[in-house]
Amino acid sequence: MKMSHNNSDKDDQSPSNKKGISLPISRVRLIMKSSPDVSSINQEALFLTTKATELFVQHLAVTSFSKGSGKESNSLSYSDLANTAEETETFHFLTDILPKKILARDYLKSLSEMKEEDADF
Repeated sequence: MKMSHNNSDKDDQSPSNKKGISLPISRVRLIMKSSPDVSSINQEALFLTTKATELFVQHLAVTSFSKGSGKESNSLSYSDLANTAEETETFHFLTDILPKKILARDYLKSLSEMKEEDADF
């Protein structure tokens, strides 16, 4: 029984548990290296970037859930995220990444209206 306790201690000290992060560091490193301005990545900077990304995603999710329509069903939808990005100044920079979904007919209608406005000039 004592032996299994020691094994569980070793499991608790795996890299992801030890550092308290759940995003894969290798993926974050890959994304960071995709920038032409990045030549090398310090391990501490990689860890901090990964942790900051997790905290940001958590903040976005919690804010979207609390403002969203999924409280009754205990769910978070894309539209909740898109609405938060559009309505909250902190997340407004995400509106290009999380645009509100619209029907194709509504998009085509607004596109034709824009063309008509351009033709008037």
